[in-house]
Amino acid sequence: MIGTVTIVNMQITFALLVVIAAVLRPSIQECFPQFAGNQPSRQGRTNLYSGQQEFSLALLHAINKVMPEQNLFFSPYSTYHCLLIAYFLTGNQTEGHLKKVLRLNEKENKADIYGAYKTDKFLTQLLARNASYEFTNANKIYVSDGIPINECIINDFPEELERKNFKQDPENARLSINQWVEATTHNMIKDLLPAGTVDTNTDLVLVNAAYFKGMWENRFNPDLTQQEIFYVSPSKQITVDMMHMEGTFKHDVSEALGAHILELPYKGDNISMFILLPPFSNTESSIDTTLKSLNLDTFRSVVENENLISKKVQVALPKFSLETTIELTPVLEFMGVGDLFQNSSDFSYLSEQHVSVDKSLHKAKIEVNEEGTEAAAATVLFTFRSSRPSEPAQFICNHPFIYLIYDKFQSAVLFAGVFRKPN
Repeated sequence: MIGTVTIVNMQITFALLVVIAAVLRPSIQECFPQFAGNQPSRQGRTNLYSGQQEFSLALLHAINKVMPEQNLFFSPYSTYHCLLIAYFLTGNQTEGHLKKVLRLNEKENKADIYGAYKTDKFLTQLLARNASYEFTNANKIYVSDGIPINECIINDFPEELERKNFKQDPENARLSINQWVEATTHNMIKDLLPAGTVDTNTDLVLVNAAYFKGMWENRFNPDLTQQEIFYVSPSKQITVDMMHMEGTFKHDVSEALGAHILELPYKGDNISMFILLPPFSNTESSIDTTLKSLNLDTFRSVVENENLISKKVQVALPKFSLETTIELTPVLEFMGVGDLFQNSSDFSYLSEQHVSVDKSLHKAKIEVNEEGTEAAAATVLFTFRSSRPSEPAQFICNHPFIYLIYDKFQSAVLFAGVFRKPN
């Protein structure tokens, strides 16, 4: 049993009314009947992500504890959505643990959160049609064809739910799931589920696949890219293809984080990469110091641009490609998902028959070049101011840094990483 975490305008107003009408359509068999007679809260979509930032930072810290010396790259957004689907399928103590881990609004009941999820799904797909970037977020609930499913779940998750013949042909089911992930992520994430991870005992596989491709608002000139030294530590250096550009960017020095901050927007201005660059020192602890100081308050001071000022900046950023696979089960258990991966888990919203997930894998890949960034992920449950000139400022990423791809419209962290060394 595999859990996967790897889990302005009139047009938008009209679309919101359409999706509300669709969600409110009366149905005899609905798992969230409280919602059927009420209009979704105007704050529903906002509340859906009210705790996503805090969840993302907690996940970053937890993964960094498991992989303290490695390059990190993962999608908090993918992980969040996979666990959100699990939340809808679970009851009692398992549901309670997931609600707490996801930092879902305590005042919102499950039906309200479901309504917000459906509205968010519709609007995300609508906005993606005309966006200057590509962003896809898709969920799948794969259930063994021998498991009876509550009819309301079939009605409430028609696009997400799919039967698989795990009992008779687990290998074909595994390959089929991998093919869906690969297609959804434009061939970036391959072989999410390794051989042997799906067998005749598999009941349930929850998968989220997220894909992003954005072009820089200001592109790097490929002619300026050259081999330069990246300082992994005071005693270790590696050469890397370093991209260069000078332009007007939002930039500041955060004393609270002990790092220089730079926002690199993608075309469309909804999504940006925020880079946190600690000073290079004679120790290897600068990146860890900044990570320890990265909490909800300091994070919001960065992404909400409280102190970032537009100025001329000379930017140097490594050109890199990175792929990571993370065993999330111990990470999520550390974060407090309770018995989600244990035999005592409660998936009673999904089926009256006992089912469970026992593992969670997350695979993510990012490519950063002169044109922009391409990234994908799949989750399965299963004071140094004086050292820099003021104009133009210099932002030279020739030593370890933290980076976050942030969606301002949703106020959500799509991807996060720590770049410690070139491959």
